[in-house]
Amino acid sequence: MRSPLLDLPAAVEADGLDAGVAAHYGSDLREQRALVRGEGYVDLSHRDVVTISGPDRLTWLHALTTQYFEGLQAGTSTTALLLSPTGHVEHAMYGVDDGETFWLHTEPGAAAALVEWLQKMVFMSRVEIADVTDRFAIVWRPGAAPAEGPLTRSGGDSLGGYEVFLPREELSAYAELAGPPAGVWAYEALRIEAGHPRFGLDTDERAIPNELGWLGVGVHLNKGCYRGQETVARVHNLGRPPRRLVRLHLDGSVDHLPQHGYAVRAGEKQVGFIGSAARHHELGPIALALVKRSVDSEVELQVVAEDQPTVTATQELIVDPEVGLHVRARL
Repeated sequence: MRSPLLDLPAAVEADGLDAGVAAHYGSDLREQRALVRGEGYVDLSHRDVVTISGPDRLTWLHALTTQYFEGLQAGTSTTALLLSPTGHVEHAMYGVDDGETFWLHTEPGAAAALVEWLQKMVFMSRVEIADVTDRFAIVWRPGAAPAEGPLTRSGGDSLGGYEVFLPREELSAYAELAGPPAGVWAYEALRIEAGHPRFGLDTDERAIPNELGWLGVGVHLNKGCYRGQETVARVHNLGRPPRRLVRLHLDGSVDHLPQHGYAVRAGEKQVGFIGSAARHHELGPIALALVKRSVDSEVELQVVAEDQPTVTATQELIVDPEVGLHVRARL
């Protein structure tokens, strides 16, 4: 769905998963600096929006997802995952409850499969699920969410900002009052800096929450049974997840950014893959990668793709390779 904000001056459309909104409006580095100062907004209207209403919605979500929904207060944001029976991440969703409806957003194109699965799990619960992507859009703002205004999701885990859910027909009018626009390239650079993985880009079909830093963020460790809990609990109790998310600082002498799926090697051995990459206004080229736990965190890595120059990279830990309850404080 093409955003009307692509008609703003200097807008250049993003491609791939982010097609439909602006990659930048002339300078993604300048736009990053404005966001860091707390100015402007990012058009995320390409993301899918789903509503879940009904008196049983919170207890129902509590039983299905990795998150603690019982007693969730209106206006409180949360992140939740849906896992396979073996603990692999199948859906990631982010949302806020307004007292009557839980509003969530997810990756572009993901709502149809999510809604289909959720509908199968309704049974006798009093809930209603709707894909409202064609009617509602998301805008991200830096800073703290206002006390009043359009429905917002405050951003403790959202790069120090918050999302606004608003009717699509109000998108242009909202943008006129929201300050300078910033594209998704600027937003992605700040996301990678913050170490927040993006489902479908920084994950694969084998990914489990323990590898991605989602414990305590999208996974509540003190709740009852949910699908996939056994895997999450076992890895947490024993420690040492199979892989770990790292931030890579890339050699800036190469004039291209690695793409999703590029191989990450330690010497001649492939040890992982690139998820997402961006040019940061201070850090230079950075990326998120999922690598084997056994890879020495001090070793220099190489990002390799056919017909492209090899890019060297140093690692910065996001997920500790030894994370888990087996790790005890040293006396």
